[in-house]
Amino acid sequence: MAKFFIALLVLLLSACATTPPKNHSDLCAIFYEKEDWYADALTAQKKWGTPIAVQMAIIHQESRYESNVRPPRDWFLGLIPLARSSSAYGYGQAQDSTWDWYKKSTDNSGADRDDFADVVDFIGWYTNVSQRKLGISKWDAEKQYLAYHEGHGGYSRGTYLAKPWLRKVAKKVANQAARYTRQLKTCESQLDSGWSIWPF
Repeated sequence: MAKFFIALLVLLLSACATTPPKNHSDLCAIFYEKEDWYADALTAQKKWGTPIAVQMAIIHQESRYESNVRPPRDWFLGLIPLARSSSAYGYGQAQDSTWDWYKKSTDNSGADRDDFADVVDFIGWYTNVSQRKLGISKWDAEKQYLAYHEGHGGYSRGTYLAKPWLRKVAKKVANQAARYTRQLKTCESQLDSGWSIWPF
């Protein structure tokens, strides 16, 4: 019986760990609720140079902080499931091929797309490659998002120019990153000091 309760407790705790934050619009609230996320995003920023606000704005756009999101599936005659439109999955909606490239490039073979720490590291790595290959500043959330969405080849060819809807989304990501930057300034020192919900 004790084993059952322990297993149930582990299951409940793991379920809580993957639920999205309650308030997507306030970066401080997100980090206060998800304590480990700030440390993970800060680690990625120190490693790759990509601002926390840019990382988080991309994740916000891609998944709204849902860990296991996939593209919607079409159904034939409303009964038979068809293949999904892409292999995108997880917090960052990374495709299979891009994720494999990341794992090989960083020697991080155990990385998972539904693990927040792995995804912020992936975004840091990807934006770093975008800066190196395309000359996009890591602080430029709009252009970084276009390269993230279209891929480096697509961005180089200017595929986004024929997609007004995507350019609109990229501006939205830039605005979100700017808001997150302002918000983070108000709570960064508290987060850096090791703020915790626990009284000990």
